[in-house]
Amino acid sequence: MATSIVAENVTKEFTLRYHRTFKEVTVAKARGHKTSDRFNAIDDLSFTVEEGESIGLMGLNGSGKSTLLKMINGVMRPDQGSLLTRGRIAGLIATGAGFHPQLSGSENLVLNAAILGMTERELKRKYDDIVEFAGLGRLLDAPVGHYSSGQKARLGFAVAVHVDSDIFLADEVLAVGDKPFRSKCMKKMMQIRDSGRTLVYVSHSPASVERMCSRVIVLEQGRLGFDGDPKAAIHYLEYDTPEDGEELTDEQMGNDI
Repeated sequence: MATSIVAENVTKEFTLRYHRTFKEVTVAKARGHKTSDRFNAIDDLSFTVEEGESIGLMGLNGSGKSTLLKMINGVMRPDQGSLLTRGRIAGLIATGAGFHPQLSGSENLVLNAAILGMTERELKRKYDDIVEFAGLGRLLDAPVGHYSSGQKARLGFAVAVHVDSDIFLADEVLAVGDKPFRSKCMKKMMQIRDSGRTLVYVSHSPASVERMCSRVIVLEQGRLGFDGDPKAAIHYLEYDTPEDGEELTDEQMGNDI
């Protein structure tokens, strides 16, 4: 079986700045205070994903999940190491990414499809399906700047899932939108997974990850903490254990999808 994603000793470094204005920086330096720090969002990370695998990417907030997804998508490049992918990549890694607030929904649909590499012929063939999936009705003619976060997610996801791709990326895409739309998204992603495409799915929902994925990678402060069975990964993160005096709700377990 061919490999789809190969990460070898990948490191991505960012700068954390403590002051914003020139005056604040000047005062801090005069007092001998630090004005910034460097930290590794991804730290010497290595893994391999085979074609057709459905990978859950989990970890606490700030563990590096979104940064890794952006490097897989080519939005960012590693500072050290290498990250190689095979084939066309599509997906939704940020709600409303690439949307122009002053353009209408239909205009942004065309623009976003072009950004994701969809040809004019392909868009004409799939345009009606995208519009139907988004379910925005007459709102499609209104400027996207007037959309709610859920409505932007509807349009962005509708475009992304109709792009022919080899790798599909989804970053907390089911965290926004109403219950019927989240359910429709889940069914569509299951179709993508079952079609043989490689799926990388970021979520904090144990139930949806277990349902969608055959393998889970857990990041801890940018490093590989766990790589293996979804149930074992959920237990590793203690997502299957309620806090003292608290019971896990259906929503926390992802049972509302």
